[in-house]
Amino acid sequence: MRRANFRSQKTLEGFDFARLPGLNRAAIHDLATCRFIDEKVAVLIAGPCGTGKSHLAQALGHAAATQGHDVLFSTQSQLLASLRNAAAVGTYDRRFQYLARLPLLIIDDFGLKPLRSPDDEDFHDLIAERYERAATILTSNLDFPEWGEAFPGNKMIGAATLDRLRHGAHKIVLDGESYRGPKPGVETLRTELAKGGKITQP
Repeated sequence: MRRANFRSQKTLEGFDFARLPGLNRAAIHDLATCRFIDEKVAVLIAGPCGTGKSHLAQALGHAAATQGHDVLFSTQSQLLASLRNAAAVGTYDRRFQYLARLPLLIIDDFGLKPLRSPDDEDFHDLIAERYERAATILTSNLDFPEWGEAFPGNKMIGAATLDRLRHGAHKIVLDGESYRGPKPGVETLRTELAKGGKITQP
């Protein structure tokens, strides 16, 4: 669990399925058995901000770690920064092989920032090395048809990367309202302050 680098203890038990009535619960619980790790395929999770993509990805990672699988959770930016830092100190190959061999690598916020050279090449090489050898979970705010936009500088690398990710992948779309909405009364308070209202102590 410590090596997994989870942001918090997000579990499937704490996932708010009620916010996503269209989500197939049975399919999610089937993924939590972690058969996809044995299948060495990807789980691709797409949806708007605040719909629970990171929570669900970490929950599946938590289930995997509980079952004894080595897991690493990282954002796309953190992952690529770790490779750049490793290259700067001469340990790129060791870092790359560690990431390539992990039974489950979770990459959060894919496509949030465009992948440009040499990051797009590093990302492709990593996905290609893991293809049919290890399982990967990706989350993205982009709709699935838009994932190619994450590679603005090299569409060919993007197509090759996504082709490997999509092969045999489990795809999940989270479509609902953001759970990060303001707390009750917050919008009213902001409106009153904008009008020159004051906050008084009770």
